[in-house]
Amino acid sequence: MTTDAKRPLITLLASHWISMLGVAFATTSGFSWLFVLPQHLRGRVDNPYIGILVFLIIPAFLLLGLALIPIGVFLARRRIASILSEVSDSRTAWRRMGSFIVLMTFVNVVIGSQASYKAVQHMETGQFCGQSCHVMKPEYTAWSHAPHSKVLCVECHVAPGASGWLASKMSGTRQLAGVLLNNYPRPIASAMESNRLVSSTETCERCHARAREIGSPLKVITSFKDDEQNTRLETVLMMRVGGPSGGIHGAHMGPGIQIRYAAADPKRQVIPWVEYTKNGNVSTYVTADAKPGSAGSMPKFEMQCVDCHNRPAHTFQLAERSIDKALETGELPIALPCIRKTGLEILKAPYATGIAATTGIPAKLTEFYRSKYPDASEKCRAEIAAAGQTLLSIYNRNVFPDLKVTWGTYPNNLGHTDAPGCFRCHDDGHVRASDKKTITNDCTVCHQMVAVDETSPEVLKTLGIADQLPKGTK
Repeated sequence: MTTDAKRPLITLLASHWISMLGVAFATTSGFSWLFVLPQHLRGRVDNPYIGILVFLIIPAFLLLGLALIPIGVFLARRRIASILSEVSDSRTAWRRMGSFIVLMTFVNVVIGSQASYKAVQHMETGQFCGQSCHVMKPEYTAWSHAPHSKVLCVECHVAPGASGWLASKMSGTRQLAGVLLNNYPRPIASAMESNRLVSSTETCERCHARAREIGSPLKVITSFKDDEQNTRLETVLMMRVGGPSGGIHGAHMGPGIQIRYAAADPKRQVIPWVEYTKNGNVSTYVTADAKPGSAGSMPKFEMQCVDCHNRPAHTFQLAERSIDKALETGELPIALPCIRKTGLEILKAPYATGIAATTGIPAKLTEFYRSKYPDASEKCRAEIAAAGQTLLSIYNRNVFPDLKVTWGTYPNNLGHTDAPGCFRCHDDGHVRASDKKTITNDCTVCHQMVAVDETSPEVLKTLGIADQLPKGTK
């Protein structure tokens, strides 16, 4: 009787080099995974690349090892049968071997299911989506500072059900190949531009009710002049948001309303054709400069929430709006002369790399005050240094030179101050052929302008909210 015949389990596992390789993979990765998993039971780690190792690579080698073992056994089946035939009680040997296989199969199913669960759980974290992939840095940075920063990426970007999950993973695999081959687009196309939008009924409307009546809330917009005093201005609007009964939402998404449009460009900023259906009555509006029949060859879309709210979780602000917000909240001191005008010029200056911006932005601000306002440069040294870091932070949230993302790369369609937005259709240039009626451009349809660029609007005092607004740093 050979030595191998006395040890049937060793015979089984060492019968072929493929089985031995599988045992090595499974044992090493299994123990490694079990040792590190208790530290990361929530499916998240501090370092995104450690997460890939713990939740994806190690489990993958474990499953690969488990798959190689039966392959090796199958390839060496004749040798195994020959060796076991020399055992006096071959039935007992086969029974032990079968019991071992059943037990280990059960153990491995438990481990494999947990590994798969943790892998899927990790792949649904914002950390995996945004930090593991360098090209998603702009979107992850914007998401981290947005009102939806507590909403997972998959809640909006993955359609419900197994088909939606599978489609998202296939898309992710293609993106991974693009990164590895270094042929991905720069900048990365938005979900609207690449037609990877998930229907708003499956995303937005799971949290936001279309039937909700919002009414006419008051909106206060703070801005600052480009003068030495950084004079504060207030614009007060009464927004006619409405709901099912009317207003902005009712006119676009109310009962019986359906809007379709044709886009002449991938970003959907040029819309030459609009079809408006209300309770079965169809009206078609076409721009005067549109060539006859040209809209027929353009892609058509049904309007949904994200056609206006296209950057709800990934908002990139323009430099003007960013610096006004920083002045309003006090991140930038209003007392520094010309900080608005100078800060804006520094932010919009070209920087070849992020490193160049890191050194250049604070240095330019320091040099400006040293040369133009030497007294302020001495007295407000700490404030100027802090302001330089604030400008740098604003830049780093909105501009990514290596990925060709700069001010205005991703237009925000909400409103019409940062991009054409509403004016893509509401420009008085879309004409209905039957009666020459146009899609209105009347400001009062959407909002009532109570005050426009006033230093101290009386309406805020009347409402008793003037003192509740952020005043910045004096």
